[in-house]
Amino acid sequence: MGNTLALIAGEKAGIIKDGVPVVSSPQKDEALEVLERVAKQKNSEITLIGRDVTFELVKSSLEGQELLVESGKWVVGSGQKSKVEGQVVSGQSSVVNLQIPLLGAHQVENAATAYIALKVSGIPISDEQIQKGFSQVKWRARFEVARTEPPVIFDSAHNQDSFEKLRETLETYFPGRPVYLIFGASEDKNIPGMFAEMKSKIKKIIITRADHPRALEVEKIRSLADQAGAESEAVVPVKDALARALDLSSKDGSIVLSAGSMFVTAEVMREWKSLNESTELE
Repeated sequence: MGNTLALIAGEKAGIIKDGVPVVSSPQKDEALEVLERVAKQKNSEITLIGRDVTFELVKSSLEGQELLVESGKWVVGSGQKSKVEGQVVSGQSSVVNLQIPLLGAHQVENAATAYIALKVSGIPISDEQIQKGFSQVKWRARFEVARTEPPVIFDSAHNQDSFEKLRETLETYFPGRPVYLIFGASEDKNIPGMFAEMKSKIKKIIITRADHPRALEVEKIRSLADQAGAESEAVVPVKDALARALDLSSKDGSIVLSAGSMFVTAEVMREWKSLNESTELE
């Protein structure tokens, strides 16, 4: 999609349709400028979460998160639009409580965005139905905590921005805990950027390679790890990389984290499942 926020935003803005309202999660200025320009060209009113709609985190734990969403210019009732601040439609309050199993501040933003998008769309759906759906949502490899002690976490982060969110989420739920990072990446990814975001958390990078044609060779990744000042070792295949990380973690309690490539993380998840199934049979 491009290597800059502006280019990525330009690609994403391709979904904006003439005269159809747009709802956006919080954006950095560079990206927001592009979205607002395209929305104006398409005569589409844009609603920015965090500016036009406020939300607040109520509580957060490894079991999930609770948030409040309050509309501004968009009234959260029956999918109807109102220009009157605080107006109530069909007797419904403009504040709604949502509970989600997904972890991380970015998932709170995502939930608020999805909620308002549903309301703006005019789809005939009640807050109760939305609340039930949100409470039951499942999204694999999104800071998925497979084990709490020592922690084993699967994540699909594969660029610098998502690694920033991943690091912040680690600090929220496991403050001060170092990480054994099982890492592989596709050849077109900004690997130095990912390492830079996670450097403060990394104890060691276990570099591996997914069974995928675009997967980058482990020695090239290891060279980039050396340049980033991170300790690393190459372990292939993924099954052995997971075993190595688990062995290291068993000695000092550090976090085992798989990230960098959705393909690597998918293989790690399969191996983890197989490992636990075989243990149960013993």
